[in-house]
Amino acid sequence: MDTYAKPNCILATNTSSISISELAAATQRPTQVIGMHFMNPVPVMKLVEVINSKETDPSVTKTIVSLTEQLGKIPCVVNDFPGFIANRILMPMINEAIIALSEGVSDAGTIDQIMKLGMAHPMGPLQLADYIGLDVCKNILEIMEAGFNNSKYAPAGLLVQKVAEGKLGVKTGEGFYKY
Repeated sequence: MDTYAKPNCILATNTSSISISELAAATQRPTQVIGMHFMNPVPVMKLVEVINSKETDPSVTKTIVSLTEQLGKIPCVVNDFPGFIANRILMPMINEAIIALSEGVSDAGTIDQIMKLGMAHPMGPLQLADYIGLDVCKNILEIMEAGFNNSKYAPAGLLVQKVAEGKLGVKTGEGFYKY
């Protein structure tokens, strides 16, 4: 990007888990690198997680917050840690739902129904995992496991199995549900 983008250009990424600081370190303009993690589905969800690297200039953050508001979204500024905030909380919940399913605690529909009705989630964790993509969920968990050096983020065995079988969710027509 240093070759093609103007020197004053802000480099923003929509990543949901790749370290903004690592991306910034690969440029000649680390102070101009920032994350803009739009939540899916983008037309519906208002949140944009704005992620500062260790070197993001405060004026860059201010510009991106303003841009986010101009887009009709709500910016929430966080610092660069594995999974940021959204995925740091969401992915362990999804992983635990997968573990509960694999242990036979209940079926996918019931697990999702409990989270929708009991926790007011718009969709259950297994349905959401299918929507995100099981391969993406697995990748995010692996990034978090490595980033925190903590096995509590290790992907559930059933998640690893589904990905190996090519059952990635909505995009392949089958994950925890058939589409």
